[in-house]
Amino acid sequence: MTRVALDTNVLVYIAGIAKVSEDHAKIARTHALLAGISRSATLVIPVQALGEMFVVMRRIGYPADKCRAAVLEMAGELDTPPSEARTLFSALDLAVDHKLQHWDAMILSAAADAGCTMLLSEDMQHGFVVRGVTVINPFAADIHPKLAALLA
Repeated sequence: MTRVALDTNVLVYIAGIAKVSEDHAKIARTHALLAGISRSATLVIPVQALGEMFVVMRRIGYPADKCRAAVLEMAGELDTPPSEARTLFSALDLAVDHKLQHWDAMILSAAADAGCTMLLSEDMQHGFVVRGVTVINPFAADIHPKLAALLA
């Protein structure tokens, strides 16, 4: 079965968190999209994305206990594979070789280590492929063929 990793922004939308009014449409789109692909794919959350989700929620003003509960709930519902030292070392290479932000590189590296072929991310370069993982912006105007195949 195809494995699809979720970036922090997708997790925030799953949690129903809207920072600006435009986020409400993204929340609805995320829920519909994940309902569609969960029939044919295993959804994976890199632990780094969960950590970032906690930070995003705190910055918005959610109490720490609510943030923790949201992270633990999400981790309990979806596959959350462990990260190892090799995840960090691979991420360092990605950051240097492809000029990625450190945490983006960590999430991408963790997705590759977990055997994912796709990473749904609003923030990274749509269509970028590394270590067998294709970064797909689920909100792009033109749906990526890999994502379209999962939804078919």
